[in-house]
Amino acid sequence: MTSLFDRFEAAFMPNYGVPPVALARGEGSVVWGVDGAEYLDMFGGIAVSSLGHAHPALVEAVSTQVATLAHTSNLLLHEREVELAEKLLSLLGAPGKVFLANSGTEANEAALKLAIKYGRQTGRSYFVAAEMGFHGRTLGALSLTGKPSIRDQFGPFPLDVRFVPYGDADALAAAVDGDCAAVFLEPTQGEAGVVPPPDGYMARAREITAAAGALLVADEIQSAIGRTGHWFAHQADGYLPDILTLAKGLGGGLPIGACVGFGPAATIFEKGDHGSTFGGNPVSCAAALAVLGNVDLAHVQTVAAELRDGLEAISHPLLKGVRGRGLWLAAVLTEDRAAQVQAAAQRAGFLVNAVQPDAIRLAPPLVITPAQVRSFLTAFPPILDEAADG
Repeated sequence: MTSLFDRFEAAFMPNYGVPPVALARGEGSVVWGVDGAEYLDMFGGIAVSSLGHAHPALVEAVSTQVATLAHTSNLLLHEREVELAEKLLSLLGAPGKVFLANSGTEANEAALKLAIKYGRQTGRSYFVAAEMGFHGRTLGALSLTGKPSIRDQFGPFPLDVRFVPYGDADALAAAVDGDCAAVFLEPTQGEAGVVPPPDGYMARAREITAAAGALLVADEIQSAIGRTGHWFAHQADGYLPDILTLAKGLGGGLPIGACVGFGPAATIFEKGDHGSTFGGNPVSCAAALAVLGNVDLAHVQTVAAELRDGLEAISHPLLKGVRGRGLWLAAVLTEDRAAQVQAAAQRAGFLVNAVQPDAIRLAPPLVITPAQVRSFLTAFPPILDEAADG
């Protein structure tokens, strides 16, 4: 019988390669493969599965909504999308306006269109983003992405984007003047390996952009919805961006993204400027409302502290240290052996992500239990042993 892996390879374009595990089902923070193997999910579908797998509130919300109203398009409205926009603004604690999309890259495309229009209104011509930053793979978002390995082969791009070293406030200040339309930054760089900036960097970016009259766009695709122990990462740093983009954990597994504008940025778009057939889909909005109603920030903070403290207590020649915030961490290695760590972890029953050659990303469901965290901490040194031995 042809395996599921062979069928995948025969039917799909080769951009993903063939994934190493085929999953059949999940419950909480545990998933099972089609072969019956059990794994503790320690990266949550790239920080997406906020409530884990098969959470009763998410199942109920989606099931009820799909049986009631599954789609409207943007030509008609429905109650769930209004409730979701209102809930997001309430959690943000600031007046603004929301655009709903289907994904993170689409949320960033909306933010980019807002910034382009703002630039044309004010005579500003260029954008600033960070080296090694990641904002998506559609062409607009990719033009802002500072990873040459995924960007360069698809250029040239239609925008003038100037890249600066992430975390260097002086370099950012030198790059932003009266001709800059917007600065796009992640509060912590996710795909670069969960790389946080120096303390105060994002607040300084807020000061720099405000002084120059440029927009500050905070890409919180990965960092929001409780992932860092706060609803939104910027709230812990004491600043408010002009534009905020969200996705991943917002839908708890269903596709949804959001672009939120504050102050003048909230009303840059006029009727007809942007749209999305599936954006604000009733089922995805119902899922997002279930997520926002069931994330327990106190629990996230408690288990995150145990995970970080436990990792920092491990003394191993392959483990250099730990970085990140909340349940969004990177185990940084002394050698480029992340792929071997990921494979060894899989064999031991844990799913982790080799996000960079020397970094393992950990972004488990926000419902992971202390006992599950301890099981991973117990298993991690032998996993590192196996990876070090090749």
